[in-house]
Amino acid sequence: MASAILRSGLRNTLRGSSRPSATSKRRFSSSAHQDEAYEAAEASKWEKITYLGIAACSILAIYNLSKGHPHYEEPPAYQYLHVRNKEFPWGPYGLFEKKHH
Repeated sequence: MASAILRSGLRNTLRGSSRPSATSKRRFSSSAHQDEAYEAAEASKWEKITYLGIAACSILAIYNLSKGHPHYEEPPAYQYLHVRNKEFPWGPYGLFEKKHH
């Protein structure tokens, strides 16, 4: 533990001061302020676009669901659709139908 502290202290003295210079600190904070303003404007823009999209999708859905849809006649009862050549293994009734005696 003591050797690690001694090594880190030795490294810091060889590299110079570990504190950042005041000019880089100022430059960073000023650019951060501009970045924050840009991100806030960008977030506000996308929030407005999202609300506009929600409203547009809702209006479109209401319009589409309020329109009527065509009703067609029943198709003819084709004979070949209900062909059964042999009985079901569980009897003449359906599997879940009640048997009325």
